[in-house]
Amino acid sequence: MEIARAAAGVSCSKEHQRIYAEWFALSDPDGDGRVTGADATSFFGMSGLSRADLKQVWAIADSKRQGYLGFAEFVTAMQLVSLAQAGNEVTQDSLNREDLSTLDPPVMEGVDELVARSKAVVKRVHPDDNGTPQAQASSIYHWFGSKSAQKAQMPLTAVTSVIDGLKRLYLEKLKPLEVAYRFNDFGSPLLTSSDFDAKPMVMLLGQYSTGKTTFIKHLLKTSYPGAHVGPEPTTDRFVVVMSGSDGRTIPGNTIAVQADMPFTGLTTFGGAFLSKFECSQMPHPLLEHITFVDTPGVLSGEKQRTQRSYDFTGVTSWFAAKCDLILLLFDPHKLDISDEFKRVISSLRGHDDKIRVVLNKADQVDTQQLMRVYGALMWSLGKVLNTPEVVRVYIGSFNDKPVNESAVGPIGKDLFEREQDDLLCDLKDIPKKACDRRVNEFVKRARAAKIHAYIIGHLKKEMPAMMGKAKAQQRLIDNLEDEFAKVQREHHLPAGDFPDVEHFKQVLGGYNIDKFEKLKPKMVQAVDDMLAYDIPELLKNFRNPYE
Repeated sequence: MEIARAAAGVSCSKEHQRIYAEWFALSDPDGDGRVTGADATSFFGMSGLSRADLKQVWAIADSKRQGYLGFAEFVTAMQLVSLAQAGNEVTQDSLNREDLSTLDPPVMEGVDELVARSKAVVKRVHPDDNGTPQAQASSIYHWFGSKSAQKAQMPLTAVTSVIDGLKRLYLEKLKPLEVAYRFNDFGSPLLTSSDFDAKPMVMLLGQYSTGKTTFIKHLLKTSYPGAHVGPEPTTDRFVVVMSGSDGRTIPGNTIAVQADMPFTGLTTFGGAFLSKFECSQMPHPLLEHITFVDTPGVLSGEKQRTQRSYDFTGVTSWFAAKCDLILLLFDPHKLDISDEFKRVISSLRGHDDKIRVVLNKADQVDTQQLMRVYGALMWSLGKVLNTPEVVRVYIGSFNDKPVNESAVGPIGKDLFEREQDDLLCDLKDIPKKACDRRVNEFVKRARAAKIHAYIIGHLKKEMPAMMGKAKAQQRLIDNLEDEFAKVQREHHLPAGDFPDVEHFKQVLGGYNIDKFEKLKPKMVQAVDDMLAYDIPELLKNFRNPYE
């Protein structure tokens, strides 16, 4: 049950949990398990704290900036209110106090009367099927049912979070445009509800034996089901490591058809890929916030001649669009960037802000060699990434073994520790930035879909009405770059937002341009209005209520 799962993450006594559950029900009048800013202002005002203090309490409790508090976040807010009432300064570090879980509930003026009135209202009796009187459940328990049942009952317009708002905008304004112009075939698959609700993902890429699996085990401080480590290419499949009630592995074909998982889009890569895809589930506090994607080692040398049975680059690009962070792992003895690795890195175009580079196993060389290795790595990356900016590179040895101090010396050990702390801070920030990232990706997708519609509309307009359609289509495809330039000039669009010409040509070749829809200005205008008005209004409605 939802409250049991929420209470499991709450650090306070059962008696305090009971009190907070009653208060939570009062603050959540619609019983959806979410206390929004509008819901909270009147209840939090009973504490007698200043607006500045309550602003700080909300900012810390809603660190993910979702625009609402679940039960666990609500308890955190109440504990922070207790601290503030005792005269303590409320900061992010307040969450690390040892006495936080033992604090008495705050003094909320008039709350006991409200609780008593609420209990009196819900204590009605009505006969069940057997004619026996049965007490009606309190509003506290409206959200005890399954998550799917809650979603089925919630109408589309019942928006209580930023994510809910994005779902509504997608269904009402963006999805019709994507469907009309087949954006899902040229870009990424149509979004589902699970894509919006998914936990933040971190993908690890690199050649075999660069320490991708060991890196995940190092962060989890334990192994996960199906993990294999060795000097040979041990991970021959994509493995999604995520939270679950017990430790088990789920085959790719099974996980790809589950509607509550964000992997249904992978079915487009066929059975050859799905046989090389699996999900590893286990209960772990870190996996409650982040999902990891372990990938097969990128091939190099003669191994590249043996083609994979599926589109490796395409799958990587699909995951890159879903992920919040992409880690490229190298080790000092594998700095060469193979042709396949170049294709993979090129497929990450448009996701440059997510990419971080990790120079792993750096304690295998001494300080002088490390300096040369770092320089060589930056030179190689500069040629492949083709950007003037310097990418962030974390240097260290991310495993459970102590640093080889005999090779790197005390200075190297200190450097590795600081680099590891920086990377861990980067990873810790991911859940906090997840909601902002969802908005960012949604806006990027909307712009890409709009440009796609302009392109298809332009190509359709260039087709002749009667004769010579096949020749005209081939001419348009051959000169697609010029057609892109025409669309850019006509609609004053940024060149950097246009899709890859070669990929677009490849997909367009399988279609009859004449069968596409003409450009529908109303559809495009709806997306423009969404970007200009609806999304800013949505973010305004769910920002800190005390700002």
